[in-house]
Amino acid sequence: MENQKKYILAIESSCDDTSAAVLCNTKVLSNVVATQEIHKQYGGVVPELASRAHQQNIVPVVHQALAKANIDKKQLSAIAFTRGPGLMGSLLVGTSFAKSLALGLDIPLIEVNHMEAHILAHFIEDDAQTTPEFPFLAMTISGGHTQIVKVTDHFNMEVLGETLDDAVGEAFDKSAKLMGLPYPGGPLIDKYAKLGDATAFSFPKPKVDGLNFSFSGLKTSILYFLQRESQKNSDFVAENINDICASVQYTILEILMEKLQMAVDQTGITRIAIGGGVAANSGIRGRLRDAEENLGWQTFIPKFEYCTDNAAMIGIVGYLKFNKGEFTQQNIAAKARYAIGS
Repeated sequence: MENQKKYILAIESSCDDTSAAVLCNTKVLSNVVATQEIHKQYGGVVPELASRAHQQNIVPVVHQALAKANIDKKQLSAIAFTRGPGLMGSLLVGTSFAKSLALGLDIPLIEVNHMEAHILAHFIEDDAQTTPEFPFLAMTISGGHTQIVKVTDHFNMEVLGETLDDAVGEAFDKSAKLMGLPYPGGPLIDKYAKLGDATAFSFPKPKVDGLNFSFSGLKTSILYFLQRESQKNSDFVAENINDICASVQYTILEILMEKLQMAVDQTGITRIAIGGGVAANSGIRGRLRDAEENLGWQTFIPKFEYCTDNAAMIGIVGYLKFNKGEFTQQNIAAKARYAIGS
């Protein structure tokens, strides 16, 4: 069965990106993402606007994915879609479309957990990336999520730690907003940090038990710091933007790396797989390269297009579930909260 060609159409609509992909087994034939520009003027994702944009984008995005893959919809073996977690309105658009199309084509429907998909993106067939052997530790770092997961098999995952409040990507974006940088600010912090001194300013690291994370206190301390310094010098942020960004990024990366080191110490596992949009950050990539050289870790980072929200990662989970015969009924409903393994 696994040797036969299976064509999976995958749909991802958990937040503000509408994406569709076509996979032939583990190989990506197309991966189309429509990014919603409207949120920039609001400094963050507006859920109501996101769901409306998904409704506008989903048909053309799916059409484009099929055309790029040179596949007729009658050739599809199944449709995989993100059931959750995510914004409820956004998820409803993708879920409803997937159910309708699967029903119309009379092919199986496969639900996918968005967080599991970030982890299993490492199993997409690609010459540029290697696949981690089991067991490995996965750290998913994005605008909505921060998790460390022990992965024993494709569908045997245990969450070891996660954020108790803000996600790491949110901490980057909100810190950038405090400095007057446009949304999304995370990539801009990374850009300016390369030009600054990471030891110029120090920020407190939150004390959180175990492998859990917290970023809200750090964000508050950055706010108070900027307010205090700006009262003394109204041009403080503009004059010190590189050093502030470098110091903020250094603190956030220290928090991530300390928890990762704790997870390695607890489990004895030194294979580390990173996913999520923040995996594009040059600082975290540099720290992981250092860990490979100095600590003997093996680190895995997918291609950038598979780190951010995309349908190819949904498709690879769809393919793996297809092989297990794990299909979904038409009465399935989207879930805004959807824990790994539930």
